[in-house]
Amino acid sequence: MGIFGGRENLPWLFTATFVVMLVAATGYAWLVGRVPRGRILPWAYHFFALNLLLFFALWEWGQGRVILARVYFVWLSVFNLLVVSVFWSLMADTFRSTQGKRLFGLVSAGGSAGAIAGPLLTALLVERIGIGPLFLLSVLLLEGAVVLGSRFVRWAEREAPGTLQAQAMDRIGGGPFAGFRAVVSSPYYLGMAGLMALYSICSTVVYFEQARIVGDTISDPAARTALFARIDLTVNLVSAVTQAFGTGWLLTGAGVGTGLALLPALTAVGLVGLGLWPTVGMIMAVQIVRRSVHYAVERPAREVLYTVVPPEDKYKAKGFLDTVVYRGADALGGWLTTGLGALGLGAAAVSLGAIPLAGIGIPLAYWMGRRLKIQERTRKENAPWPVTDVAS
Repeated sequence: MGIFGGRENLPWLFTATFVVMLVAATGYAWLVGRVPRGRILPWAYHFFALNLLLFFALWEWGQGRVILARVYFVWLSVFNLLVVSVFWSLMADTFRSTQGKRLFGLVSAGGSAGAIAGPLLTALLVERIGIGPLFLLSVLLLEGAVVLGSRFVRWAEREAPGTLQAQAMDRIGGGPFAGFRAVVSSPYYLGMAGLMALYSICSTVVYFEQARIVGDTISDPAARTALFARIDLTVNLVSAVTQAFGTGWLLTGAGVGTGLALLPALTAVGLVGLGLWPTVGMIMAVQIVRRSVHYAVERPAREVLYTVVPPEDKYKAKGFLDTVVYRGADALGGWLTTGLGALGLGAAAVSLGAIPLAGIGIPLAYWMGRRLKIQERTRKENAPWPVTDVAS
């Protein structure tokens, strides 16, 4: 969709996504303050299910599908961050940091399994039932997640030794901008924001390189789609295997800091490769390695960081970081890449110029790993949040 709509329009799409994300994140923070903690995920998922029903109705209506496709592009870019952030907030609210290091890789394997099954279902069904009914299938799957999430909350109330327990029906309270205030006042959250921004900007550079290389090399949209499908399938297979057998061992043995640092280190190597050999094979290799490490190692490690923060921050500060900071860095990276190109810098120079950004992420990742250990030492295991404030 991004290539078909014109690569020159990508910065505008990224900017539109950021603006919509600001509105969505504010609305989500308002919801968090007023809905019991155990019901945040169902309410959020019900809302997105209603959105999908609306898209189904508009698609079946058959008018203005080009505009609808652009709107859906932006909506999906908001949905795919917020819906996952809500899920991981619940996980961080239930499990302690030691449990997260051991279990979050296995939890992430469920996401990879779904990411494998989703494209396979689409490939099998789209030619038989068309695009419209796939919206309805997505609604059913999302509502299935609500059922499982509600069962998980009931289990946590009875048996889980984490922080949710009997507080599942408590309301967090606070205003819609509490997450922003928490982030800007805490070195711990600012470190998270830095990791998020560096990752997102580098991802945008790689994304634009992918659009340029694939767009210039492969003219057939179906062939491009098939290439992206092969990349996605490989990424999810590698991620699932790593999550099931390697993530827990890495995070408990080498530490969360190492898990966080692995991605920027490999990103720097990948940017060197793209700068020197900008080919389809290279972009495939870089995307497969970066995204596999992100899903299998960096994302579970990042979620462990939230297990030692107060309940309100697990939803509001985390929601702000996972959505607004992420998409803001996306938009910044898009305009930065476009601006450097307008100044006459070639794609190779842009890729090589992003290497220092990836490099900064390595010491920042180890710093965050040390900060997590400090929080773990000062936190009483039975307390609902750290004894010392994360800003200290």
